[in-house]
Amino acid sequence: MECELQDITVHYELFGEGKPIILLHGWSTDHRHIMSDMEPVFRQRDGWKRIYLDLPGHGGTPGKDWITNQDKILDVVLDFLDSIIPGQRFAVAGASLGAYLARGIIHHRPALIDGLLLTVPVIIADDTKRKVPSHVTLVIDPGLLSELGAEEVENLQGAVVQSRKVIDYMRANFSSLNETGLDFQARIRESENYAFSFDVDALPNPCPAPALIICGKQDSVAGYRDAWEILANFPRGTFAVLDRAGHFLPLEQEGLFHAVVGEWLDRVEEYIDKDH
Repeated sequence: MECELQDITVHYELFGEGKPIILLHGWSTDHRHIMSDMEPVFRQRDGWKRIYLDLPGHGGTPGKDWITNQDKILDVVLDFLDSIIPGQRFAVAGASLGAYLARGIIHHRPALIDGLLLTVPVIIADDTKRKVPSHVTLVIDPGLLSELGAEEVENLQGAVVQSRKVIDYMRANFSSLNETGLDFQARIRESENYAFSFDVDALPNPCPAPALIICGKQDSVAGYRDAWEILANFPRGTFAVLDRAGHFLPLEQEGLFHAVVGEWLDRVEEYIDKDH
């Protein structure tokens, strides 16, 4: 589907009816990234309108020249929300860099938030300032490695748990990248453009909605220690750090991920029914 904004057309996918939830994928992927993680959770849960968008310069949404930094990407997301669900309350879920943008939504639309999910969240945009563990692979699959080419073997080395699900995910997401998108992403990825110009976690008041922050103990990309520092912003927040999981946590700890996200959705539904 396409959402025509003033200066850009945003591609998105919509599933289900009911309470809106906006879902934000990570950097250098597209909506399929978070959709593959989250849709299994909703298969036996009705009453949610899931809105998956492609961020500018990703998937079906172009990277316009006027979008020069993360602030402007957030502006596009906020304009998209104002167009698709104007004035409505909603939950928001973000994975990796999508979790950074999700907190930007919280910062700008605090009165409309019914719930927040942050999965393997980027807390600090500057990679050099993150507290992350050294990479380790805990589960090696020699049989799978023997089937792959050199490039895919190298990519799979980044997983904490090697599996066919991880390599299928990589194939689906890496195949979506194109030269134009990569050029746009490289420009935004420069340190002065990648971080917001404001302190995204300096909220005037704590967010009262149920929250879930879920991190991988072995996540060498985003880590888990920095996420603990923002927990005070979410008095209804659960903080979970899963062993045997890195940045591919929803695949590496699939059962636990579905369980804790399902429990978060239970709490959000209870919050909506009670307070609204």
